[in-house]
Amino acid sequence: MASQGILYLIDGHSYLYRAFHAIRGLSTSEGLPTNAAFGFSRMLLKLLNEKNPEHAAVAFDAKGPSFRHDLDADYKAQRPPMPPDLIPQVPYVKRLARDLGLPVLEVEGYEADDILATLARRGREQGLDVVLVTGDKDLLQLVSPHVTVYDPVQEKVYGPAEVEERFGVGPERLGDVLALMGDASDNIPGVPGVGPKTATKLIREYGDLETLLARAAEVPGRIGERLRAHADQARLSRLLVTLDRDVPLDLPPTGLRREAPDTRDLAALLRELEFTAMLRELALVEQPAKEYRALLSLDEIGTFLEEIRAAGELSLDLETTSLDPMRARIVGVAMAVREGAGVYIPLGHTGPEAPAQPDAAAVLERLAPILTDPGIRKVGQNIKYDMVVLRNAGLKVEGVAFDTMIAAYLLNPGRSGRSLDDLAMAYLDYRTVTYDEVTGTGRKRIPFAEVPVDRAAAYAAEDAEVAYALYRVLAPVLEERGLDALFREVEMPLIPVLAEMELRGVKVDADLLASMSRENGAQLEELTARIHAAAGEEFNINSTQQLGRILFDKLGIKPLKKTKTGYSTNVEVLEQLAADYELPRLVLEYRTLNKLKTTYVDALPRMIHPGTGRIHTSFNQAATATGRLSSSEPNLQNIPIRTPLGRRIREAFVAEPGCLLISADYSQIELRVLAHLSGDERLVEAFRNGEDIHTRTAVEIFGLPADQITPDMRRDAKVVNFGIIYGMGAYGLARQLDIAVNTADDYIRHYFERHPGVRAYQERIVAQARERGYVTTLLGRQRPLPGIVSLNKTLAETARRTAVNTPIQGSAADLIKVAMLRVAARLEREGLKAGMVLQIHDELLVEAPEGEVEAVKCLLTEEMEGVHALAVPLTVDVGVGRNWEEAH
Repeated sequence: MASQGILYLIDGHSYLYRAFHAIRGLSTSEGLPTNAAFGFSRMLLKLLNEKNPEHAAVAFDAKGPSFRHDLDADYKAQRPPMPPDLIPQVPYVKRLARDLGLPVLEVEGYEADDILATLARRGREQGLDVVLVTGDKDLLQLVSPHVTVYDPVQEKVYGPAEVEERFGVGPERLGDVLALMGDASDNIPGVPGVGPKTATKLIREYGDLETLLARAAEVPGRIGERLRAHADQARLSRLLVTLDRDVPLDLPPTGLRREAPDTRDLAALLRELEFTAMLRELALVEQPAKEYRALLSLDEIGTFLEEIRAAGELSLDLETTSLDPMRARIVGVAMAVREGAGVYIPLGHTGPEAPAQPDAAAVLERLAPILTDPGIRKVGQNIKYDMVVLRNAGLKVEGVAFDTMIAAYLLNPGRSGRSLDDLAMAYLDYRTVTYDEVTGTGRKRIPFAEVPVDRAAAYAAEDAEVAYALYRVLAPVLEERGLDALFREVEMPLIPVLAEMELRGVKVDADLLASMSRENGAQLEELTARIHAAAGEEFNINSTQQLGRILFDKLGIKPLKKTKTGYSTNVEVLEQLAADYELPRLVLEYRTLNKLKTTYVDALPRMIHPGTGRIHTSFNQAATATGRLSSSEPNLQNIPIRTPLGRRIREAFVAEPGCLLISADYSQIELRVLAHLSGDERLVEAFRNGEDIHTRTAVEIFGLPADQITPDMRRDAKVVNFGIIYGMGAYGLARQLDIAVNTADDYIRHYFERHPGVRAYQERIVAQARERGYVTTLLGRQRPLPGIVSLNKTLAETARRTAVNTPIQGSAADLIKVAMLRVAARLEREGLKAGMVLQIHDELLVEAPEGEVEAVKCLLTEEMEGVHALAVPLTVDVGVGRNWEEAH
């Protein structure tokens, strides 16, 4: 019979579990696990795109027992239940397959394998060649000249020859081999002591299972004895591995034919799962008509500027030559004042086809009255970048009112995708043109300045218009959610403050760093020699596999953790081994020194701006779920302050001649916030009396008077204090302090006995999180925690700790942001030349002329300590020095 086409039969159960175990830690911002759904959809789409099948179906195991449980009550009895995080994903996976146009089949009392076997038989009866898409070896029994198995993970196709090559028998005898072998995962007993090689040998020699059992007396030795003793068990196993090819199936009217995808339902499903990139790839949303155009004359520009004045607001987006705003040059300016339309002014496009463009200086001169007018509201996506670029071009943007990235961040701080493309899809159901689509990728990428102006206009004007549309959508949502005040009074006013800090930058001593680099290089060489001596041979210290071989194979150290590629040598493992062995201790020292050298000592000089002679880090408002600022290029948050090298790196951050650096650091702000939120009497009293809180905690947990508390005891108490804030349990505290778990449990118990208000606060905040689904900070910042009601204990416990910590850490972040606003306003109001240069955790670093130092010290203390009324005083430690370390 001539083939009527190919039928692809997908083992949904196999796909589901493979996807679940291949991807970890993926969930929606609402806490719904999506790792299996994401992996399943990727695998399914890959198959559909590559094979484009006309006939296809997906089969799943039905809930409840199958007919095999009637044969053997112990069938699959040892198999663990479905993981809690997988259970809620199953309906989504089935919806996804259906929305892609595939029949989805499950039949009560049968497994997916039986359904696939039945569909394969029916497909062959219709003249179709059959491809079973699965990694399940049991389905190899179905292989024939017109039925193959395709393993998508191994990318291997099994025909009769491949089955025989793998198992030593053809597909028709594979069931006999599987019956003899048994399968521990499915609790199929098989014959004890008979493995794959023996089973294959026996079936090849005797032909089939029944013949073998009938002639078991001829089989010598223990194998023959076992065959005779367990003949009934072997026959039962044969029944259990046999696939039912006559499952009663109620096929859809189209039979096994793949239908057109249900694009509306599929788009809704992918939005619900927050698979934004997949939505974009599949282009599932209808694109409304838009009006985007390039303005090529000053007259056209002038006409549009009148539209801006009439609207009283505009969305702004620059196209530039670099992601670094301090080095970027303007290629074009995009603007929009209404939804559905936007304009682009090309200023720096090159190439033979580039049209005559308006003079850049003349355009900026025309734009200046608009951009510097605080009465005209400015909207944008990550608008701080545009502000810095324009400031370097001579224009100080005023009236910045709405940043779509910041708005989306406040609404959902746990969401990972906050690019304009992501937000357009999430909030507007609109697929934007991507930068890669305009400029190309890899070696074929061209600078934006070489993009033809018509294509550049369509892309750039869309960005401005989409940002404006997002502004109109997100603004009322902020108000509905009670986040409008935080957005208007803290986050938006902070943008120009951060922009000024980025523009100012901070000076570093390149000569000192060069000297440190030479010293570090010599230290690394010495450490390398000591490591090789301890290992007894030379090897690549940076190779985890080579290090594992030395530690665990050559030196015979007992491995603590295994990975897919071998034994783990991560920091956690090395720290545990370092207590008893020299080599891991030396490797840790090497890694720490090497990381600091490459990340800071060697990298910082390369980041010095050639025009300013200073380093200009970027401050990120939308990077952490707690509300804390972060920095990048370089990341200054992670310089260790307790190590000698970390302190020396801080020495390289210096003031300009005639200036000094002033460090103002909140003292134990998170513990003070805890005292305020919990109202714990002893904690409040201690701070009001100016006591050393860590010494007091040491007194409480060790039961000794203050004069007998050693520095080590105080350090342990400090870990306890901050561990309480982070919701740390006894196990985590024991690891931090390297003590027994029961001892750590005693520390925590003693703490809560003395501070019942803290315990009550934690219980109260967790209960609120369970009721509302989120927690809030002092200023109303929200953090959704849907995982707190998860059936997955690990996820729920993580959410519980986050619920305890976020109001504290997030409130501290809010307070220092408000402090930055107050300090910036006060410096400007008093006409001081001093300016903030860095914000690191709870510390502000200000560079001031020597004559302003005393005034700035007083100003910092007043504004930071008076930032918010708490039940306990806020205190600030202020230091002054020629460099950051000296000031801190």
